[in-house]
Amino acid sequence: MMTKTQRFRQMLASPELEFICEAHNGLSAKIVEEAGFHGIWGSGFSLSAQFGVRDNNEASWTQVVDMLEFMADATSIPIMLDGDTGYGNFNNLRRLVRKLEQRGVAAVCIEDKLFPKTNSFLGGEQQALADIDEFCGKLKAGKDAQTDPDFSIVARIEAFIAGLGLDEALRRAEAYHAAGADAVLVHSGRNTADEILAFMRAWDRRCPVVIVPTRYCATPTEVFQEAGVSLVIWANQLLRASVTAMQQTAQELRRDGYAARVDGRIAPMAEVFRIQGADELEEAERRYLPAGSQNAQALVLAATQGEGFGELTAEAPKAMIPIDGEPLLGRALETYRLQGVTRISVVRGFGKQHVNLPGVKYVDNDDWASTGELVSLGLGLRAVRDDGPLIVSYGDVLFHGFLVPWLLETPDDLVLLVDESWQASANRERPADYVTCSEPYSRRTLNGRVQLERMDEALPAETIHGEWMGFLKIAPRILPRVRQVLDELLAEPGQREAKLFTLFNRLVERGETLRVLYTSGHWLDVDSLSDVVNAGTF
Repeated sequence: MMTKTQRFRQMLASPELEFICEAHNGLSAKIVEEAGFHGIWGSGFSLSAQFGVRDNNEASWTQVVDMLEFMADATSIPIMLDGDTGYGNFNNLRRLVRKLEQRGVAAVCIEDKLFPKTNSFLGGEQQALADIDEFCGKLKAGKDAQTDPDFSIVARIEAFIAGLGLDEALRRAEAYHAAGADAVLVHSGRNTADEILAFMRAWDRRCPVVIVPTRYCATPTEVFQEAGVSLVIWANQLLRASVTAMQQTAQELRRDGYAARVDGRIAPMAEVFRIQGADELEEAERRYLPAGSQNAQALVLAATQGEGFGELTAEAPKAMIPIDGEPLLGRALETYRLQGVTRISVVRGFGKQHVNLPGVKYVDNDDWASTGELVSLGLGLRAVRDDGPLIVSYGDVLFHGFLVPWLLETPDDLVLLVDESWQASANRERPADYVTCSEPYSRRTLNGRVQLERMDEALPAETIHGEWMGFLKIAPRILPRVRQVLDELLAEPGQREAKLFTLFNRLVERGETLRVLYTSGHWLDVDSLSDVVNAGTF
């Protein structure tokens, strides 16, 4: 298998016209490779722009090289860096070459202008060029510094840009070729390829030639092939395309205050996850994560319409109420993902066509109007695998991320989160899942083994120790037992409309231990319009 440096040299020597495309970060580099290009141009213009600075060496060479490392790690095709003037004199170029080799970059192109450089399309004729002998010494130093014999250094000639004509371009090309340049890049700012073609006729293929047809892009590429050009660089089109798309999207979001209109024409989240390699991480987690967090998955119940929200839930369920432009359910799913839980199933019912967030496995409760939480849970439990711990939660609850690893790392088979500060929400006009436990909350119970004794909406106040927060962890080894007890419950008259605490009480009656973890706050159950307002600042 050839190295990246060998493959780049092969492109320079190919009898066919080769093409490489600009990228400016790891994501765009992967997009270039997936498009079928055999190489990547690490454009100085685009790298500067994505940092938000000018193409005047305002981004340091170390910042550029750090970004190149992400690009090289993300792809398997060779990268040539647009190295400007080499970021200084011969000594700076020597260090740059060594650092590029260490990061898996195949080539660097340096131009014969003065440091700090200015983009060639900004008053090029007023820009001074480097002394030929000084630039040749820089090329020799770069070649001497490389440890990989296949690493390439391309000399970029700015004579046409500076208005010095063909003779000066040829004089510099011959000197740079003699100094050891592996190829020359001849640049032109005209809207036609006349200067480039004149150079090619006079140069007569003495070494590979690279061009950048940014201004003369209307010239058919067959013309370059016939002229003997080795490599064409599409130098900035991806960056420019992304700027236009981002400007249009940002303006529309700001104008409309509504994301649904743009959502249909932008990449879905699932496509970004795919490019990032989310599937590979999921597979790696199954192989390498320790017991307790390995293969963790979540089951989110979001089948109900939600009452008391008026037009907000006329068509879509409560879980899809927008919170600062993002669905309530989407914020909960993102919290799971940030904690490494990427296998997520959602049980949907009312308005299921509107519950369409990416990267999720959906289970439908089409009888949502005549059934309760137990039926949705049963459908969900049949859809998940028994190969890792499962967290069951509601789609209308926001929560702080630390609760997820806390649940997963607790060794008990069945674990509930309970808010000991239940009295702070006791005046809400809604039913709550109150609990009686083996011990009330205290400093001693923080590290103790508190167990659920009973859960109900109508417990006597003096017996209440907290409110269940809507989170249950089920260890894989007890999942079949939970399914069995749940199926028995659903076979009984009237239980198809029951809530989850009915199952918890039955499990306790059957001798199962439901471990209780006490906390105070750190969650928000969205049950009213005032909760929707509070959710925006949660």
